[in-house]
Amino acid sequence: MKLVLITIVLLGLAFAGIAIKIWAKKDGKFAGTCASQSPFLNKEGEACGYCGKLPEEQDCKKEQLN
Repeated sequence: MKLVLITIVLLGLAFAGIAIKIWAKKDGKFAGTCASQSPFLNKEGEACGYCGKLPEEQDCKKEQLN
């Protein structure tokens, strides 16, 4: 029972931390959400499958279209 309570408290803290981060960011947006930003996920330097952004570009192309 003690392990279940500790797990619930830690998950609650994690969700609270994410909620605070979203609340603190301007318009609730996270920076660098394209997969092309991560060298671990994009080893070949391909464009983002979601917006088409290349790794050397800074802004997500979907944001520019809106």
